[in-house]
Amino acid sequence: MDDWDSVTVISKSRPARGTANEKSALRQAQRSGNLETRQKMFAGTNAKGNTAHHAKLDRETEELKHKTLGMDVGKLIQKGRNQKGMTQKELATKICEKPQIINEYELGKSIPNNQVLGKIERAIGIKLRGKDKGQPIAAPKPKK
Repeated sequence: MDDWDSVTVISKSRPARGTANEKSALRQAQRSGNLETRQKMFAGTNAKGNTAHHAKLDRETEELKHKTLGMDVGKLIQKGRNQKGMTQKELATKICEKPQIINEYELGKSIPNNQVLGKIERAIGIKLRGKDKGQPIAAPKPKK
């Protein structure tokens, strides 16, 4: 049965993706003006667009600021680190963080992160959170 409304188009197969033929064909099309390229926003990155949260932080005022760690905790970290005879870099390496993070925590400028604080507490042996700040961490009780 012949269907007069259908059309069959036979064409050459296009070159495989990433081959030199495809790249040269794209360059030729760009030179002739037959091809338009557009850059996608944040293409190929993990970056997210500027959210409302980021906009809020950009407009920080006296009444809207992130809570920072504070100098009292920074002094405790410094004291514990010095008692163990460690440099900031050695402490950072021990807890798998960058030395800059330890520096910011000691200066009291950093936004507190409980995971990082927990790692620092275990490394220096001093409690940095809660009502008994500055107290040595008690050795864990053996399991029976």
